[in-house]
Amino acid sequence: MKLTKKFFVLAAFFSFLVACAQDKPITHDPVVAKQGDTYYLFCTGPGITSFTSKDLKTWTQEAPVFAESPKWAKGVAPGFNGHIWAPDITFHNGMYYLYYSISAFGKNTSAIGLVTNSTLDSKDKNYKWEDQGIVIQSVPGRDLWNAIDPNLIFDEAGTPWLAFGSFWNGLKMVKLTDNLKDLAQPEVWYTIARRDRDKTLDDSEPGNAALEGPFIFKKGAYYYQFLSWDYCCRGEESTYKLVVGRSKTVTGPYVDKDGKALNEGGGSLVIEGNKNWYGVGHNSVFTFDGKDYTFMHGYDASDKALPKLIVKEITWVDGWPTVKPLD
Repeated sequence: MKLTKKFFVLAAFFSFLVACAQDKPITHDPVVAKQGDTYYLFCTGPGITSFTSKDLKTWTQEAPVFAESPKWAKGVAPGFNGHIWAPDITFHNGMYYLYYSISAFGKNTSAIGLVTNSTLDSKDKNYKWEDQGIVIQSVPGRDLWNAIDPNLIFDEAGTPWLAFGSFWNGLKMVKLTDNLKDLAQPEVWYTIARRDRDKTLDDSEPGNAALEGPFIFKKGAYYYQFLSWDYCCRGEESTYKLVVGRSKTVTGPYVDKDGKALNEGGGSLVIEGNKNWYGVGHNSVFTFDGKDYTFMHGYDASDKALPKLIVKEITWVDGWPTVKPLD
C-alpha cells in the first residue's frame, strides 16, 4: 500500500503537541536516526509522531509517518484509533526500515508492522513511506507473548533478528529473512528476558511480570540488551526504570553484572525515576559522531506527569553502560 501525503487527522488528546521548537517534546518510546545534518525522532503517537533536530536539544514536530492508518490495523485491534506504538528505525542497504506496533492496551491482540522509505527528508522527491504490512502477530489464546515494541538487530554474520515483547511470558527474539519482513523458516525463537509471572492468572491477562521494550546494542565484544521494568503510562504512579544485561551472542543468554540471566529475572539498573521524574524507560541507543546516546521518555513531575524526551550520553565503565542521574 502506498501512503498519500495528506496529513493524518490527529486525535484530540494530542492537541497539546505544537509544531514549534521544543527542548523536551512530549514523547513516548523514542528512536532516532541521523541523515545528513538532521536528527529524525520517531515515537508513539497518531500515525507515528516525528520530530527533527540539528543538535539533539531543540526539536520541531513534523508530519506523522502515516497519513492514513494501515488498512489491516482494525483487523488486529478492533478498537484501534490511529495511535501507533513504539517504532524502531534502521538504515540498511540504502533503505530506512521503520517497524511499529498496533495493539489494544493491556491485551496481546497485537501486531508488528513495517514501513519503508529511501529517505527521511520530506522535501526529497523520493520521499514516500510504503507500508509492508504485518511482520508478526500475537493472538490471545494462542500466544503467551505480545507482538509490540520491536527492535531489529543484525548479528556478526549479518543475520537479522527481531526482538520484541511485553509482559506475559517475557521478551522474545525471532530470526528474519533477508527481506526483513518475513520470519525465517524453520522458525527460530528465543526468550531473551522474563520475570516471574503469577501462574494463577488467566493467560488473557498481561500479568504482573512487568517488563517490555527490548533494545539490543552491539558494543565491542558484547551485545547489550536494554529493557524497561515495572509500569509506564500511569502518570505519577509510573514506576518505569531501565535495566541491562549483556551477551557475546545476539540470542543470549544475556546476564547482568551479578551473572544472573535476564531470562531468569536478572537485570542491572541503568537509570530510574526521582522526585522530578516519576519513572523513566523505553529507551533506544545509537552512536552519533563517535558518541553513544540513549533516548527514553520520563514522566515529568513538574508538568502534569506528561511523558517527555530524555537524552543521555552513555559512558562505559568496566564494560557496562552508565549515564548521569536525572536532573
